[in-house]
Amino acid sequence: MLICTTKKELREAIAAQKSGGKSVGFVPTMGALHQGHASLFKRARAENDLFVASVFVNPIQFNNPDDLKNYPRDFEADRRLLEAEGCDIAFHPSVEEMYPEGGKVERYNFGSLETVMEGAQRPGHFAGVGVVVGLLFRLVEPTRAYFGEKDFQQVAVIKELVRQMGIPTQIVPCPIKRGEDGLALSSRNALLTPENRAKAPFIYETLKASLELASRPCREVKDFVESRIASCPLMKLEYFEIADPDSLQSVPDDKPAVGNQGFIVVWMGSVRLIDNIHYGAL
Repeated sequence: MLICTTKKELREAIAAQKSGGKSVGFVPTMGALHQGHASLFKRARAENDLFVASVFVNPIQFNNPDDLKNYPRDFEADRRLLEAEGCDIAFHPSVEEMYPEGGKVERYNFGSLETVMEGAQRPGHFAGVGVVVGLLFRLVEPTRAYFGEKDFQQVAVIKELVRQMGIPTQIVPCPIKRGEDGLALSSRNALLTPENRAKAPFIYETLKASLELASRPCREVKDFVESRIASCPLMKLEYFEIADPDSLQSVPDDKPAVGNQGFIVVWMGSVRLIDNIHYGAL
């Protein structure tokens, strides 16, 4: 595996290996890699001639300085996992390399996709995501790019980004990878205390239990989820929303949940956990 730390190195490495019309699979990450990332790597490796990944903690998508400071970082462990999954080129730049002083960056407006849920709770988050992913897409020029559906709203934003950029990259959403206890895998799980980690699967248990109410009005489903989470002293609900999976706009409380997506954010101590579930057809 070749490790590049500058944009110039990355462009040259991809150009050298991409000849002959080879397809490029790309997985952008912020490191602290786990088996959820590995599931994306496996698809990128299997479905493309060249597999490229980036490891970069993007400071401009954090609206909480403490969250940025505490985000786990271990590039040596990340490197080992990438090599094990057959990565051809890993891009691990510095902040100064990605955002040189005085350098121009493209800005994007994602409309209503970035003003609800995560966008409402974390102002500027998706603007920062758009900037860094746009930069990476221009550098890598991937055939396909892989994103986990745990960050469901982010996938919708990235699809809109590709549309606005006018590039042919195919965005490939990948199912949420969960631990044996059902907890959605996340780099932030490593920050949970042992007590909180043991209880965290209750979030997904609650979402699964709410599927039984899919034919009922959204308000009833919300009341059920909110009540269950409130029953756990270790958890503090930030929001639970039922939204259209395409537009991400809230479904009226009197409409049934079926066919829509449930989105949840729960705090456990200082750790913010997200998850989502689809209320499929009955």
